[in-house]
Amino acid sequence: MMAALVCGAAVFPGLFFSFRKILKHTRTEWSEADVTVVSERLVSAVHGSLATAAGVTVVSSCRDVMTDSHWLVNSFVLFGVPYMVFDIYTMYLSHYHTERSRAGSEAPSGHSLQTVRAFLCKDWMLVLHHMVLVFIFTPITLFFRRGLGDFFIGCMFITELSTPFVSIGKILIQLRLDGTKLHTINGLIVLLTFFTCRILLFPFMYWMYGRQFGIPLHQVAFHLPLLCNVGNLVLLAPQIYWFTLLLRKAQRLYLRQRRPQVDEDVTKED
Repeated sequence: MMAALVCGAAVFPGLFFSFRKILKHTRTEWSEADVTVVSERLVSAVHGSLATAAGVTVVSSCRDVMTDSHWLVNSFVLFGVPYMVFDIYTMYLSHYHTERSRAGSEAPSGHSLQTVRAFLCKDWMLVLHHMVLVFIFTPITLFFRRGLGDFFIGCMFITELSTPFVSIGKILIQLRLDGTKLHTINGLIVLLTFFTCRILLFPFMYWMYGRQFGIPLHQVAFHLPLLCNVGNLVLLAPQIYWFTLLLRKAQRLYLRQRRPQVDEDVTKED
């Protein structure tokens, strides 16, 4: 399994620095912030795609949701640990260069505790999410499950399905394509995949457990240990929060695109 950890430690930093080098040569007009942000999102999209593929493979191969196992679960968890750690670093770099680009001549001269603190204040929930996955989810998966529940770990992998589309949306913004139909369609896909794979997935897992043991969906929670239900709520809560943010952003984009049409109609009436 250590091979998976070493592989992840090589693949994700390697992809990030490769993307940065390629973009610097192909997009010479881009700032350091543009290159860093797009490189970060490309790596995120790669990880999300791989996680989804691993999840679908595991879920489709497990007939018994509790006892069936698949070698890919532990291997991919270890493969993903370096990504989670390195992604915190790339998120910080994106924040740092973006703030420097906005501040111009007033930007800080270099990295400091102040720039790190500003990043943590802005993206504390994402950082906390990554840290929980590394220091809580990973040990539970590898050491405390007693080989049970690979099906549910596979479902957790599938939650990453929305990530490539979120990344594509940010890349389209960097390419100044945020007002296009492509960006609108991608935004709708983000909402659909996020709601399906990060929110509806939880009642789906409860339903699959209930079907396995002949328990109605509304009674499944009472047949599970309290710690299991609390853990699911802890995982679900930030997903609901992020989904509300996505809905608000979608509403703002819709109103922004609709406003020129309204102004045009008013002009025609005048």
